[in-house]
Amino acid sequence: MSDKKIITIMGATGAQGGGLARAILSDTNSEFAVRAVTRDKNSDKAKELGDLGAEVAVANLDDKASIIEAMNGAYGAYLVTFFWDHFSPEKEYIHAKNMAEAAKECELQHIIWSTLEDTRKYVPLEDNRMPTLQGKFKVPHFDMKGEANQLFIDMSLPTTYLMASFYWDNFIYFGSGPQKGEDGKYYLTFPLDDKKMAGIAAEDIGKCAYGIFKKGKSMVGKTVGLAGEKLSGTEMAAAFSKHLGKEVIYNNVNPDTFRSFDFPGADDLGNMFQFYRDFEEVCNRHRNVDLSRELNPELKDFDSWLKQYGHKVPMD
Repeated sequence: MSDKKIITIMGATGAQGGGLARAILSDTNSEFAVRAVTRDKNSDKAKELGDLGAEVAVANLDDKASIIEAMNGAYGAYLVTFFWDHFSPEKEYIHAKNMAEAAKECELQHIIWSTLEDTRKYVPLEDNRMPTLQGKFKVPHFDMKGEANQLFIDMSLPTTYLMASFYWDNFIYFGSGPQKGEDGKYYLTFPLDDKKMAGIAAEDIGKCAYGIFKKGKSMVGKTVGLAGEKLSGTEMAAAFSKHLGKEVIYNNVNPDTFRSFDFPGADDLGNMFQFYRDFEEVCNRHRNVDLSRELNPELKDFDSWLKQYGHKVPMD
């Protein structure tokens, strides 16, 4: 392991970091070694990565010294923040700053920063097409990541800016999948009209990130948007119907209706879907299926994802 380049993976037990860790660890000829960073070394996921051959390290994004320790001696790092842990863009920015400053101090040679668009560049705060949230954001879990890009630029860090898409895994774990209506039929509810939304299997984000690290310095300074496929609500509903053996109907609602739903973050996600809808061309131009497949030849489209994971989608 000592002759391999160490990649420090922040959030290695999460969807993105875990996918990257497993992609590297499953490649017996990899030039990289994994330093899997987690808050809880004793979690099942952390132990699993250790069993697969990762060096497991503990760090807290609020504690820059612990991040420096986790990055010391590494070649590169995968940096991701966790908005849904705290719903605070300000905290997310502090975490990004701590990681960027630690990467600078440790003189890392290649960083992948998991970012997203700052939607305020397209929908200014005074634009009432969608409500302003938390006083200064349109899509909080997008905007601060996009704003934090400037940290990496200002510090002249060797960074690839990676933008993911909607996780199809949300259909399994976050209640985004088809819901049974009072009429007994199943409905897939999004405020997308007939627009296409880029989506991806969560595990493929990490595999694509591995492809970026393998390409090396040629990827520094580039922004890479990932997608497995771009589909309308009607197309997703048809795919669900085919694989789940039950008719699924696309239920298009307006963003205000979606924002009114009773779950944490509904307003943020309502604005996100409205951004995907109103700026379809921008969002899809920023996400390249062909490049994603070049980085990760195993890239799944939605049909392939459903074949493998459709049975896990709750259909109560």
